[in-house]
Amino acid sequence: MNRLERLAFRTARVAARRRGSRPALHPDGVLLAGRLYIPARAAHCDVPWLDTPGSYAVTARWSRAAGLPRPMPDAAGLALRVADADGPRRPLDLLLTTSGRGRWSRHMPLLRMSPTAGPYSTLLPYAVGERRGVLAVFPEPGFPRVPSDPAAIGAATATRPLAFTLCFGTDAAWQPLAQLILLGEGPAGPAQGGAAFDPYRNLLPDLRPVDRMRTLRVAAYAGSRAGRHAPPPG
Repeated sequence: MNRLERLAFRTARVAARRRGSRPALHPDGVLLAGRLYIPARAAHCDVPWLDTPGSYAVTARWSRAAGLPRPMPDAAGLALRVADADGPRRPLDLLLTTSGRGRWSRHMPLLRMSPTAGPYSTLLPYAVGERRGVLAVFPEPGFPRVPSDPAAIGAATATRPLAFTLCFGTDAAWQPLAQLILLGEGPAGPAQGGAAFDPYRNLLPDLRPVDRMRTLRVAAYAGSRAGRHAPPPG
């Protein structure tokens, strides 16, 4: 590790130790079941998975990013695992954080009072075919504002599905790719903690995160696991 990576590791380890068994980042969350629908489209993305209509089971984890005391605003995280995206037992993982939608603000985490008040983006660039940009989900209109709280999210989605549009953003515009539906709390499973979702292991050859900042993120997650004495991912 270089100096910045060691700093990220130690900071996350100290934070996790203070929180006991919870991760240093995204300590409070709720698991949700859902589905991702890829429609037929006229223009291709040069990504076979996105260019083929289909429906996929999704495991999602919504969480407060920094774990700030409620009712303070916090950035919110939405981790997604799309089952069988790259074939049987080969999922796609996406990690998204509340952000803006502008050219620069889409790369910045934003604190929010309500998790349905705006988009969530990958913050860091993705390679989608031959293009570079960010992936983001935008809440579809009509869903009521709910408090930034895991229990409130679970209760709200149990009453009414929460729909998002998955988009790809370049400097020019946002391109709709798919529809994400969250359907209420899902069963506990291997993707309970934030570290269990890994966009660098569970990716597609033509839809993957750009390597920028990868080592810092890996070091932070390793420090979080060390601080709470969790085993490394399998």
